[in-house]
Amino acid sequence: MLAPLALTYDSMNTSLTPLPPAGDVETTGATTPANAASTTASTAAAPAQSPRSLLKKLQTEFPAFRDFLPLSIGIDKQLLARMPDLDRKTMRTALGIHTGSLRYLKVMEKAKVRYDLDGTAGAEVTDTHRAHATQVLQERFKKEAERKKAERAAAAAEEAARVRADKLNQLTAKFSRKG
Repeated sequence: MLAPLALTYDSMNTSLTPLPPAGDVETTGATTPANAASTTASTAAAPAQSPRSLLKKLQTEFPAFRDFLPLSIGIDKQLLARMPDLDRKTMRTALGIHTGSLRYLKVMEKAKVRYDLDGTAGAEVTDTHRAHATQVLQERFKKEAERKKAERAAAAAEEAARVRADKLNQLTAKFSRKG
């Protein structure tokens, strides 16, 4: 649903100008078209970071992410302490992408120890967490196998339909009354 458009009347310019969304308005003074435009421009100049770009940044800065080491419990709090300007939702999405990756799950399946941001060993990985990684990998492999099987079945059905159509065309040509 679209937000309602708020307008302000500029008596000098005798025109209506759209106001920025409520989050962009400074609370210390009246909103004029000049500061509304600058506020909107500053918001547009600093676009929100995507989860994938944040993950790339984390992989370049922290050995635990780069090497796909099992992350310590509460790694999100460590990240926020080091990078207080992080958007929580983006960070959690990036962490979900990382911890759901095939490479991370394969490491987690055999891991004994968790690591903090610097790659320092910490708490042990529980059997429950290793079993969960194994279960997720098995489900993923099963789903992929089913998808490939369905693709092969669809390709075989398509080939059978093509062969049938060719045979019908040959019979039609052979028994047509054109000649």
